[in-house]
Amino acid sequence: MRSNFRNASPIRLGLLALTAALTSLLGACNGIPSVAGDKVFGLVRPYRMDIVQGNVLTKEQVTKVKPGMSRAQVRDMLGTPLLTDIFHEDRWDYVFTIRRQGIEPQKRLVVAWFEGDLLKQLDLPPDLPSENEFVTAINSRELRGDAPKLALTEEERKALPVPAKPPAPAAETIGALRSFPPLEGPK
Repeated sequence: MRSNFRNASPIRLGLLALTAALTSLLGACNGIPSVAGDKVFGLVRPYRMDIVQGNVLTKEQVTKVKPGMSRAQVRDMLGTPLLTDIFHEDRWDYVFTIRRQGIEPQKRLVVAWFEGDLLKQLDLPPDLPSENEFVTAINSRELRGDAPKLALTEEERKALPVPAKPPAPAAETIGALRSFPPLEGPK
């Protein structure tokens, strides 16, 4: 039996070699790290969008919610739950997740249990943050230097130059009066 490669044209052999080279290069792409914050090929850090989903609940918010409150009152205090299940009407799930580049993902689950229309209890995670802790945790920008000063002291106000009074407007010369035809026709 004769080999097909002996009769193949140089163009076909070149295309076959090019296909094999591209296949091996694309196969090498499988080893690109996909962990947030890693660099691709050790050179470039790809942009990864921040993903925030669900209800942010803080210690201050959940302390206002008491057993015996109606569903409407709980919704007013905590917001609309992310999950309500028709098969478990006595349970509302408040889920919060955040994924940011270079930071471990966070997930919190607060469950509200009801008996009829009244709140029975809230199941809270142990790591529920206060408002200040939450803001500090999501603030990824480092403050550079002192915060800008937004108000003047009384001494600084007195040191400001007094603004010049605008010149009095010159008397305008009134041109010829125009006369317009009446808007309505004769009666």
